[in-house]
Order: sequence, then C-alpha cells, then structure tokens
Amino acid sequence: MRKIKVLVVDDSAFSRQTIKSMLESEKDVEVVGIAPDGINAIAKTLKLKPDLITLDLEMPEMDGFSFLRWLMQQNPTPVIMVSSYGDSKTVFKALELGAVDFIAKPTAKASVELKSIEKDLLMKVKGVSGFNLKALTKARRLHGEATGKPMKYGPGEAGIRLVAIGSSTGGPPALQLVLTELPNNFSPAVVISQHMPKGFTKSLAERLDKLCSLDVKEAEQDDAVENGKVLVCPGGYHMSFKRRGGKIRVGLKRAAQEDMYVPSVDIMMRSAADLYGSSMLGVILTGMGNDGTDGMKKVAARGGINIAESEETAVVFGMPAGAIKAGVVQKVMPLDRIAGEIIRTVRGTGQK
Repeated sequence: MRKIKVLVVDDSAFSRQTIKSMLESEKDVEVVGIAPDGINAIAKTLKLKPDLITLDLEMPEMDGFSFLRWLMQQNPTPVIMVSSYGDSKTVFKALELGAVDFIAKPTAKASVELKSIEKDLLMKVKGVSGFNLKALTKARRLHGEATGKPMKYGPGEAGIRLVAIGSSTGGPPALQLVLTELPNNFSPAVVISQHMPKGFTKSLAERLDKLCSLDVKEAEQDDAVENGKVLVCPGGYHMSFKRRGGKIRVGLKRAAQEDMYVPSVDIMMRSAADLYGSSMLGVILTGMGNDGTDGMKKVAARGGINIAESEETAVVFGMPAGAIKAGVVQKVMPLDRIAGEIIRTVRGTGQK
C-alpha cells in the first residue's frame, strides 16, 4: 500500500519538527517535505506533489490564507490546519477558503503539549483517502452561490418536533448552507453535534446566529430545547436530553480522553430518539468515521425519519455512508437540497 505523502507547513521550526516526528511514527505516512512559509510551500507543493498538507495560518512572507487561495485555484490538495486555540475566527475563514479540517494546536511551546494532538492528527491524516476534492470544490461553489434567503415555509406540519444534525470534516460550511435556508418561522427545535474541540463551537454558534434567521447558541447545561431554536453542543462535551418540569432540557457530559468522536453524534441522536420517537428527524452530513450510524439506527427504530448527504457533495463520505449502508436512511441527497427536504418532511410532504 502506497504511503500518504504529507507536506508540513509551519513557521515554527519546533512545530515543524514535532509534527514531522508524530507523522513519521505511522508506517503508512511519509513526510515528503517541510516549509516555513507560503512561498516555500508553493514551490514544494509543485515539486513534491503531496497527498495532503498540514498548514499553520500565521507565517511570514506569505500567510496560510494566501497559500490556501493559491492552492485551491491552482493545485487543489486536501489541507488540515494545525492552528492555535486563539484562532477560532481565522479557522472558519480558512475552512471557507477550502481547508477540509483543523486541529487545535496548544499554545505552549513544549513537546509534551504539542504531542497531545498526535492521536487526532494521525487519524485525520490517515483519512486522506476519503477526502473528495471534487465535492469540496462543489461545496465551496454552492456556498458562494447561496442567496442567504430562507425558503418559503407554510402550514401543514407532520408532527416533527426536533431536527438533530450530525457533522464532522467539512461540517461548518455544510451547516451554514443548510441552516441559512431555514426560515424564521421554522417550528421544530434543532440540535447539532459537530466534531470540534473546546473553544471553537462557541464561535461556530455565534457565526451561524449572525447568518441565520433562527436563533443559534452554544448549548449550556439545562438549556430548554425550544421550537425554532438551534443548540450547538459545546466542544469537549457530549449532549443528551432529559425531561424535567414539563420541558426537555440539555444534559452535558464532559468527554473522556479516549472518546474517538467529540461531541458524539451517536449519543445525541440516541438520547433524542428516546424522548422524541417518531416526531424526530435525523440528518447526517459530511464527516470521517462512522459516528451517527448507531444513533440513526435508534431514530429509525423509534419511528423517526433520517436524511443523509450524498457522496457527490460530502467532503468526506464516511459518516453518511455508514448510516446509508446500515439501511436506516430514508432519503439521500446532495447538500444543496437537504434544507428543502427538511422543510418538506416537517410539512408532511417529504419522503417517509
């Protein structure tokens, strides 16, 4: 089996060597080059033709944003950002420019601190074979063409009270595309689990809140799940639900270090299915791995409806593919049609 060729781009010599060392601990990965800035990275991209690039954003000569713009126009290649915790706004800008994923880099310049990302880094790098660059290009085009005007939404509801959405790699722009199409009188509650570390989900929720007609916030312990409100599970936690005082409320549990997927889509969907049953709609978007498959099995078993993003637009088809293969998805469609199908399902005119 051919090794995954990686180019490491970072202005810190310490970070470059530490990331290189972590990657080379995996026999299926080969670091074919390192670069201290965007200009050097362009030359090495053209010469070495890497399968994947790890990229810092703040660099001299040419920063990560400028390099990303060049890369996606001239030589599309999967990019995983390795960014510090304080860079949440710049991370979302880079995702819009075409980066497929990111890893939060500890700010402390110590080997033991930076080594803490090794498990996450290797998992995402080894998933490079699942990256769909054509889908990434299409998703960016759809994102650019989105009008931001919500679809029309009228009466005739089918009893759906909750829409639960799970996503991972490629998820933030996908979520934006779906949520901005939902109108301000959309009646079900919406809950989201997007694989993201602590510190980034708050920025994601704030960003979506500014762009969407619905109110979006990062979920807090005991928040009520209310009609027309969107709750995003905070990074570093898993979200479940409980009935108390006549309302369904959020329960948050800190994720364990060994948990593979955080926040967990499975935990969210299983808990929601127990309380909402047939009045729930599950949606699985782009993402690596199989998180969400077991949760969607529970949704289907309780009489709920499931929608999955199709391979043609999923940046990584892993999560949707797992649920589809399990036979628990009623509708498979490209990203730009998912909001419309959610609305049709809620109104009782979608596929059952």
